[in-house]
Amino acid sequence: MPEPELIDSPSEEESPSADGTDELEELKGVEELDPETRARRDAALRHVRKFGDVVLRAKALPVERFDDSLRAEIERMGELMEDALGVGLAATQVGVLHRVFVYRAYSDDPIHALVNPVIEWSSEELEVAEEGCLSLPGVHVEVERPARVRVSGQDAQGEPVTVEAEGLEARVIQHELDHLDGTLILDRISREARREAMRALREAMSAPEPR
Repeated sequence: MPEPELIDSPSEEESPSADGTDELEELKGVEELDPETRARRDAALRHVRKFGDVVLRAKALPVERFDDSLRAEIERMGELMEDALGVGLAATQVGVLHRVFVYRAYSDDPIHALVNPVIEWSSEELEVAEEGCLSLPGVHVEVERPARVRVSGQDAQGEPVTVEAEGLEARVIQHELDHLDGTLILDRISREARREAMRALREAMSAPEPR
């Protein structure tokens, strides 16, 4: 994929002292994986941009061309998300400034792609739940979000799509939309919770990389 146009730079707080090699992916549980699955997951995660990479703070640009290149991009993102045991992945997380993300909230669901997504409506009812992020290893924080949303966008062919979601699916969609605007879950928590999350992040990113 082409190198992204970088339009932001990380603050000191966003540059952990050690380099390291998920998005709600921890909800799936990765504590006891067979060697083949773990190796596939580790390989996929190497393609995901991590905290401190400026592209994660960039705002993605609308997709205007719905061609084979875009469909290949979406297919690759779906494969990476699946191998990484994630439930969502935004284009910015793989270094591409396109307003597109893929997600699958439940293992029995197909992988969905939303291009140029826009939240048309969100409920006044809010829910708090734990989220992790493929770009923030080791981080798990409680995030408050609307319980239900309606989102419009396009599919990989450019056809209009409307999604009405609640519960985990609504949370995943909002999480991925945040990524397209350069927003991380760290921006949606208290200062104290952020300090704890940064500590966990530094520990995770300073751990030896799997061999």
